[in-house]
Formats: sequence, structure tokens, C-alpha cells
Amino acid sequence: MRQASEPSVEEILESIKKVIARDNRADAARERSRRDAAADMPAAPRVSARPATRSEGRPASFPADVLDLSEVAAQILNEDRAAAVEANEEEAPLLADETTASMRDSLTALAMLSAPGASPQIVRSGETSLEGMVREMLRPALAEWLDKNLPPMVEKLVAAEIARIVGKKG
Repeated sequence: MRQASEPSVEEILESIKKVIARDNRADAARERSRRDAAADMPAAPRVSARPATRSEGRPASFPADVLDLSEVAAQILNEDRAAAVEANEEEAPLLADETTASMRDSLTALAMLSAPGASPQIVRSGETSLEGMVREMLRPALAEWLDKNLPPMVEKLVAAEIARIVGKKG
């Protein structure tokens, strides 16, 4: 059952037909403007109805009725590129050159910081490295701290474990 707010099948089909008709009108208008633009273009080079040969980079097995439109296509592409370049030249840049350069420098610095640095060099025995020096300096302080704090920590943890085990059995 359909709800009061839902459109019927006929309404849906009608809206689809409207969309298709609108698209067809838009396609026809584009085709018309393309034909008008082609009519305004200078005469295109003569299109040959000869088969392509291997010297032109195409297989010689093309049938005789295949037209070689590569020259026409190249001319159209060149005109489209020229129009795109002209359109880009007419638009003013959104950002000033100094703003763009500043942003580029900032992003380059960020990229350099986020990139991983050189991997640490493995130091041969007998050579001194910063890591080795820190390890030698911290060893006595760590040994002193362990001597002072490790026995009470172990006693406390062992007592807690014994209490837990005894509490389960009892």
C-alpha cells in the first residue's frame, strides 16, 4: 500500500519522461551549437577515402571505404586547446603570486618535517654514539632506583597474589 505522501507509479513515470525530454532538448541544443560552430570554421582539409598504410602508423588491412579523419581531428583538438588557453588567460588568478609562494614554502617545510629523517646509524663497538652515552649515564641511576624500589614492589605484588589465591580457595 502506498502512503499519502508517496507519488504514484504514473507520477514517477511522468517525471522520468520530463527529465528525458529535458535532456534530449539540451543534447539537441548542444548539437545545434556544434554545427553552427563547424559552419563558421574555415574549410576543413580534404578528407581522403583511401585506405591507411603502414607508413602512416595504421594497418594496411583497413577497407577502402574507411575515411582517414586524423587531420581533421588534430585540427579540432588544436582549436579546442587554443580556446582553453585563451579562456585561462582571461581569468585573473585567485591568489597573488606572493601568497602562492608563501603557501608553497610553508607546505614544503611541513612536508620536510613530516618526512622520516635519516635512519639511525648502527655504531660499531668502540665508537661513541649519543644513544650509547645516554645509556651509560642512565645505567647507574637505574640500578640505584631498582635496588631501592624493586624489593618492596615485588613483596607487595606477591602478597596481593597470595591473598587472591587464598581468597578463591577459602
